[in-house]
Amino acid sequence: MKKEIAKLLILATMLLGLPLLGVVFAGFPVQRYLEFPPHSRYVLHAPFSWYVFTGYALFILFCAVPLIFMGFKNYTPIRIKPLPSHAFPWWGILGVFTGIATWILAWTRFSWFIEFQPHTFTPLWLSYILVINGFCRKRTGRCMMTGSPEFFLLLFPLSAGFWWFFEYLNRFVQNWHYTGIHFSSWEYFWHATLSFSTVLPAVMGTRDVMKTYSWIRPAFDNLNPVKCPNDKLLAGFALVISGISLTGIGVWPNYLFSLLWVSPLIIIVSLQTLMGEKHIFSEMAAGHWSPVISAVAAALFCGFFWEMWNYYSLAKWQYSIPFVNRFKLFEMPILGYAGYLPFGLECAVIEDLAKRWIKK
Repeated sequence: MKKEIAKLLILATMLLGLPLLGVVFAGFPVQRYLEFPPHSRYVLHAPFSWYVFTGYALFILFCAVPLIFMGFKNYTPIRIKPLPSHAFPWWGILGVFTGIATWILAWTRFSWFIEFQPHTFTPLWLSYILVINGFCRKRTGRCMMTGSPEFFLLLFPLSAGFWWFFEYLNRFVQNWHYTGIHFSSWEYFWHATLSFSTVLPAVMGTRDVMKTYSWIRPAFDNLNPVKCPNDKLLAGFALVISGISLTGIGVWPNYLFSLLWVSPLIIIVSLQTLMGEKHIFSEMAAGHWSPVISAVAAALFCGFFWEMWNYYSLAKWQYSIPFVNRFKLFEMPILGYAGYLPFGLECAVIEDLAKRWIKK
């Protein structure tokens, strides 16, 4: 338990303290990064650049295409025992109907619904969580919501705190901002916290469903092992570089904005490696990539629905991403979806840490 607390304290200190320390050293006014609710626009984002766009696109393809190719090449259909048939639970059916109703209300502007129009995000995603757990229950006879209700409920407050970290880091790069909402500080805090609380349950529920499909394990559980000859040295180096980069994220937001998505993952995995613990990449040493693939795919799947349902909602977010802010799918620039890949791994890491706390 002491190790888990130490990891969290180091993570929180680095994520909260280093970006603020950087802007202090740069002589920037600290008050604008602590404004709440955040309204001011003070980051001047770089215009679109074909060179940078092409570079990012090639890097993403360089990482993703070989993995997809290896998955297809390695996939061999296996004969497995059919899953027993289970009825789709009543609460899953309820989630379907409430989700459809909320979707309609989110994308329309009925006069009688004006007071509640900005608050459709949470019921829409609560419906999604019911449906995705219902699918898992139907396919396997169990799901997180009914099989581990205490842990399932724990994910909601944990998710809220988890996403507030990203909101804080966004203060230094301002890659997204919210429109259509005008709340006081306390109203903003409570409504935002309620919305943020649905993130982890949605992604982890989706991951659980994806793990029930046979194509993931045959394709990605027998790949070439990935081993590091001196993993602790690499972890220490990554931790130092991540710390230095976080210090500069508010000073050079146009160049370091991607750290918003990757720095929490680098810090946690580096600390776990230095402490001799297993982490989300540990099984890759034996060629088992399915835990990584399922978490990444789940976040990308949820990301599609986040962006789609956001598009016509009254209370919504919009993006301002330097160099690549073009070719949008809904509000998100197409290359921005790459951010969901490390985010899925971070969700899985936080879930794993929570399970370790409960066991201890």
